[in-house]
Amino acid sequence: MPSPPLFPMRNVVLGAFLPTLLLEVGIGAMLPVVAVTATGRGATLTVAGLVTALLPIGKILFDLPAGALAQRLGDRAAMLLAGGVAVLAFTAVAVTSGLWGLAAGVLALGAANAVFNLARQAYLTEITPPLRRARVLSTLAGVHRIGIFLGPFAGALVIASSSVQGAYWLGAGCALLAVLVLAVVRPEREPQAGPAGPAGAARPRVSIRAVAREHRRLFATLGVAILLVSAVRGARQTVIPLWGEHLGLDAEVTSLVFGVSGALDMLLFYPAGKVMDRFGRLWIAVPSMVTMSAGLAFLPLSHTVAGLTVAAAVLGVGNGMGSGIVMTLGADVAPADVRPTFLSVWRLFQDTGDALGPLVLSAGAALGSLAAGVWATAVLGAGSAAALARWVPRYSPHGNLVRGRRRGL
Repeated sequence: MPSPPLFPMRNVVLGAFLPTLLLEVGIGAMLPVVAVTATGRGATLTVAGLVTALLPIGKILFDLPAGALAQRLGDRAAMLLAGGVAVLAFTAVAVTSGLWGLAAGVLALGAANAVFNLARQAYLTEITPPLRRARVLSTLAGVHRIGIFLGPFAGALVIASSSVQGAYWLGAGCALLAVLVLAVVRPEREPQAGPAGPAGAARPRVSIRAVAREHRRLFATLGVAILLVSAVRGARQTVIPLWGEHLGLDAEVTSLVFGVSGALDMLLFYPAGKVMDRFGRLWIAVPSMVTMSAGLAFLPLSHTVAGLTVAAAVLGVGNGMGSGIVMTLGADVAPADVRPTFLSVWRLFQDTGDALGPLVLSAGAALGSLAAGVWATAVLGAGSAAALARWVPRYSPHGNLVRGRRRGL
């Protein structure tokens, strides 16, 4: 009997990949203009920075409620609700002229993104066999990267023919298309749905506190490793522009270097997933973080455009190698009966790490040495690699499949 396709058109491509791409293009179009919009509405640079930070803050604040919502409504209904909130948030920013409208919209987008991401991950985890899971989730991570990469270009085209508000209307349109795709394309029921019931169905309620308490040892070990991984990855987004500014490079040069890093990042998501499915999660997780740690360690030693480009390329390769690793490990260890609630706590560690990484860099700069902040982040990268090597085999049955085969498992 032939095996089913890796990416079923209805369940995976139309049920998750396409809505994700559309929503991320909208968010990517918005990200570069939030600060500009804030200053245009009377905010100082400091306040504009705070408004921009409301997107990740919204994610962190709603990570746990997202799990409860998906547990109650089901994955697909939660994605539809999140997409609807995103449409309203983009529209609110576009039609209002006050700073409050912008701030409320950005915060609501962070909340919607938290719910959408959590429900989407739980949905794909439920319908995908374990030894195909890494390729599906790493491709999902690649789709996210592609959307964020394309968004600013699409936004720039719209803004050039209209105004800054056009970027928000583009976001509203993309979010609406994502909702329409989810509403029209009803998933087929898969036999892999497992004990929680059919994929996307509502599940019995369970408290976040009970899940966190039952799995407290896992969260205190592997969860902390994921926080460190996310901190290094979050720092990557900030460190290249900061070091370019430190070197006195033109914004165009820094943007080009950042683009090179992003392009290398996007190229590796499928090979990374294939290695994880064939050999085990550790074969990607540890090399990814070692590579990123090496790139960060080298960065303060670079004093030219060429040196910065090499460091940025190493960071891009390292981040691309690890595409989908956080989602894949979360899928591996999440209990089927409480999957959304468990993943909400998991994503809280992930999103907190994303916010922590840039703060480590900022702390170093505030203390008078950006290089010290970069090297501290490199140490976090090395620590995350060691923590993953220690804890992934304990909790994930797919941590090292080569060793399992040698043992005849």
